Amino acid sequence: MRLKRDDRGMTLIEIMMALAILGIIVAPLAMALIGFMRNADQTAQRMNENHDLQIATAYFAQDVQAMGVHDWTVAAPYPLRQSIELNAPASGGIYQCDAGGTPNALVRFAWDDPKTLANDPVVLRASYVVMTVNGERQLRRITCEGTTLTSNVVLAHNLDTTAPVVTCFSPSTCTAAPGIPQKVQIVLTIRDPANTGSPVTVTLFGQRRQT
Repeated sequence: MRLKRDDRGMTLIEIMMALAILGIIVAPLAMALIGFMRNADQTAQRMNENHDLQIATAYFAQDVQAMGVHDWTVAAPYPLRQSIELNAPASGGIYQCDAGGTPNALVRFAWDDPKTLANDPVVLRASYVVMTVNGERQLRRITCEGTTLTSNVVLAHNLDTTAPVVTCFSPSTCTAAPGIPQKVQIVLTIRDPANTGSPVTVTLFGQRRQT
């Protein structure tokens, strides 16, 4: 016996119920997707804001540890001379380190090169400079061997317009003579271009190893 085919289809009530159930399912899924995308954007912004900061911290700590230029014209134990400069021009200061018209250094460290003769050593220098390149404010580390430029690298991108602050401890005056500070720090603020909220505050810190 051949069965008759039912061609009645779905009723309007069934379609409306299906749409209502679909709406109940889709709404939380859409909210979850929106939340995920928002968190992903914020995570990407934070990653951009913290770009290279671990490297910057390592370099800064290394430079503060090494800081120390001795006066070899005086008999042993060869006292230390001023070995740190603030707001030092690239083509001037005690320890010139010219990178071709760069702005004044926030801070510049100097130390004797242990590979050279003790009575006439080459003085190594490391300058921390804020530069604007293609609209981006960058923290750069510029190094020299004597007055010869050896490197000019970006340590941090997307610096905020807030001016970085350099602070010294023991003594609290960075360039106090004849003492050299035992600890130095720079406080930076970094903001990803897509971040409309508060910038990230970062502190680079180092402590001297020499006596």
